[in-house]
Amino acid sequence: MKNTESAENYLETILILSQELPVVRSIDVAAQLGFKKSSVSVAMKNLRAKGYIVVSDSGFITLTEAGKEIADMIYERHNFLSSWLMSLGVDEDTALEDACRIEHVISKESFAAIKKHVKIT
Repeated sequence: MKNTESAENYLETILILSQELPVVRSIDVAAQLGFKKSSVSVAMKNLRAKGYIVVSDSGFITLTEAGKEIADMIYERHNFLSSWLMSLGVDEDTALEDACRIEHVISKESFAAIKKHVKIT
């Protein structure tokens, strides 16, 4: 199933926040992304329906195995691509911005080929 860039961004954000905070709530996601809590609530409902997250009765958000797999993939792409672009001389802000766009559209095959090439050269 093809995920939207928005869903991938939410999953990546939940992953990052889960590494920084003891628990992740919708309000944390909203604050991190600069979105209204109502928008995040709708997104969380959609992610829950797709089986990517579980929300406890207390409102704590946890990635499911499927959600974590997507979040890990996007996060790896983001870190790798932004670091690579900066190593090529791209300023940090531009590299982070570009990596955020590229990470959602690049195929697995192309990403693997870039990683292999960068490790060789």
